[in-house]
Amino acid sequence: MSVSFRRGVVSFLVAAILWELTARWLDNKLFLVPLPDIALRFVEMARSGELWNDISISFMEFAGGFLLATVVGIGAGAVMAASKPVRDFFDPWVSMLYSTPTLALGPLFMLALGIGMGSKIALIFLTSVFPILINTLAGLTTTDRVLLEVVRSYGATRAQLYTKVRMPAALPYIIAGLRVSVARALVGVVVAELFGARAGLGFLIFRAAQSFDTAGIWVAVFIFAICGVASVEFLKWIERRMAPWRFQNVEEE
Repeated sequence: MSVSFRRGVVSFLVAAILWELTARWLDNKLFLVPLPDIALRFVEMARSGELWNDISISFMEFAGGFLLATVVGIGAGAVMAASKPVRDFFDPWVSMLYSTPTLALGPLFMLALGIGMGSKIALIFLTSVFPILINTLAGLTTTDRVLLEVVRSYGATRAQLYTKVRMPAALPYIIAGLRVSVARALVGVVVAELFGARAGLGFLIFRAAQSFDTAGIWVAVFIFAICGVASVEFLKWIERRMAPWRFQNVEEE
């Protein structure tokens, strides 16, 4: 068990203790519910079966939107990095769309694609694709020029420059973009399910809020938080597997 893992566990334990003490002190269950009450509500929802259905629906929407954003973001970033005319043509559009409040487009996606899963995936894709694209582009265009010249001097082709030098050098940027996009995609799930959804964790939050079920709201929020932490840790694991040289000289303090 690594030192960083133990520190993370301790931080969660401290947060849980502070949460419980604050909840008992405030004594306002419409805002902050004690952790045992949230755990009991989780068990109730799990036994009824509704929670697992909501989780499966939200997971499929998240997976579809995020995987599509990953493929398109990395692919588009690589194309823009390889061609300056293409980059100059699309860069204003990327900047404009990234700064646009895409979450407000939920009703338009519902009108265009219906209230099914397609509109939810489209909205999640749009909210999460740009951090991946921008970070991929930044990573591929900031590769050490000296390193590139050295590899060219050994007769490397353009494809080899990308696969052997530029993509490995850009990997930390790409992983950083994916980590940002995970959070944006989870927010996109919640927002997407506020428009015409019949199931999902976002719809669960909306339904629980209408009935003043604060414990139910926190159950969904904690599930989103756990999914976010798990996704980020999985991305860190991928980075360690694909770029182990970045961690060889890192010493734990």
